[in-house]
Amino acid sequence: MTRDKSNPRKLPEDWLQKAEAAEKKRGCFKIFLGYAPGVGKTFSMLSEGVRRKQRGEDVVIGVVETHGRAGTAEVADKLERVPVREVNYKGSLFTEMDLDRILARNPKVALIDELAHTNIEGSRFSKRYEDVFALLEAKIDVVTTLNVQHIESCTPIIQSLTGVTVREMVPDWVLDRADEIVMSDLSPEALATRMRRGDIYPLDRTERALSNFFRKGNLIALREMALQRVTRAVDRTLDDYVKLKQLGDHWTVAERIAVCVSASPAARDLIARGARLAKGMDAELFVLHLDNGRNIAEAVSRTLEDNLQFAENLGA
Repeated sequence: MTRDKSNPRKLPEDWLQKAEAAEKKRGCFKIFLGYAPGVGKTFSMLSEGVRRKQRGEDVVIGVVETHGRAGTAEVADKLERVPVREVNYKGSLFTEMDLDRILARNPKVALIDELAHTNIEGSRFSKRYEDVFALLEAKIDVVTTLNVQHIESCTPIIQSLTGVTVREMVPDWVLDRADEIVMSDLSPEALATRMRRGDIYPLDRTERALSNFFRKGNLIALREMALQRVTRAVDRTLDDYVKLKQLGDHWTVAERIAVCVSASPAARDLIARGARLAKGMDAELFVLHLDNGRNIAEAVSRTLEDNLQFAENLGA
């Protein structure tokens, strides 16, 4: 579209650019969440970086852990890397992400792997997620990765489930600050296949891993926890959008609990349990009874009425 210089009216692109500039008070924060090592978080993060670079965005790798995986390293080589810094700590040499170099480089997008990482003593911040917030405050978009076992509220359950001690954690409020959380998903069967091919760990470690942390039962439970976390993020995003746009209650996402009852006195226990679940989930409670048209004894009818009244008393 050619601009008529004699016409002072603004094009739609001008209004869009102005709106984006006014709205962006900090960088956009995106997390690729996985339920176990090897599900593809880092690969997904790097792939997004490549796509955004192809769209003309200025993308750099702040830090990436390829763990010797050829496919991940190949994608990483397509992007500019900000040099890491070397730190001598107690006689050993470590490498850490160089926050100051990334800030000085000032890209549009920084790819930061392993959000739960603990920085070497003497770093500006003790945790990598604190580095990430410094970049976001500088209006740099950050794309990062995290496994569900490193979410603080999940670690006690996961430690008892897997027997693995989790030492590096991210507070739950960090995930609540994310603009987008995406699940990097892979079925437990497919993950086990990747393990046996040596795509995740060296082959000499495979069987031990599959019989410990990577047991199928563990993976199913971890995957469910990660999916629940992503679902929470999606619900929160929709709720925020509904409030912003004032779309009305019919857009609101809400859980619903349905309890099916008979005229049995034991139905009260089911109703009470449903009420507890509904309260814990902030959900609506429905109690259902199917009338099949048959005549029932007066005593049975009274029990049914009592059950339904009990349900109403509990807010059903």
